[in-house]
Amino acid sequence: MITHLRGRLVEKTPTGVVIECNGVGYFVNISLNTFSQLPDNENIFLLTYLQVKEDSHQLFGFINSNERDIFKLLISVSGIGTNTARTMLSSLTPKQIRDGISSEDVTLIQSVKGIGLKTAQRVIIELRDKILKVYDFDETISNLNNTKKDEALSALEVLGFSKKQSDRVVVDILKNIPDASVELIIKEALKNL
Repeated sequence: MITHLRGRLVEKTPTGVVIECNGVGYFVNISLNTFSQLPDNENIFLLTYLQVKEDSHQLFGFINSNERDIFKLLISVSGIGTNTARTMLSSLTPKQIRDGISSEDVTLIQSVKGIGLKTAQRVIIELRDKILKVYDFDETISNLNNTKKDEALSALEVLGFSKKQSDRVVVDILKNIPDASVELIIKEALKNL
């Protein structure tokens, strides 16, 4: 299996890159998350995942091992293919997906285009224990943050902000300030909404 590529960046689009390694050009499918973090210099390094099917071989590239690990976990779920997993990693950061699964945030997972309620629930049911084992989360901290998040979201909704818009802002705040109080979360969210 091809586990990584180091070479010259020949072409770069939001959905794929061409990397030349010793005279051979490899087309690599990427997420928007990887695209946004790719350096502009010519020489790049990407971790990869090779999907082999009867009729095709596809190479997927990742900026770091966290993104690749989340991708592998997502495609292990029935009903989530490589394109859906890539869409999830384009819509949410690997940490947001990880936190959403560990805190059982169906709304966050369902906010990704192409993911319905049942698929979001299946992702959470099938991956919650694996995510907790792999990333060794402290469940009490996660549940405490989830309570603070819910209180902050309720307050923002009362103030007239949409839940979907507020959710992303609140998740970012908790990512940067994990032990923030509900009041601080609301104040920071109001600055960013």
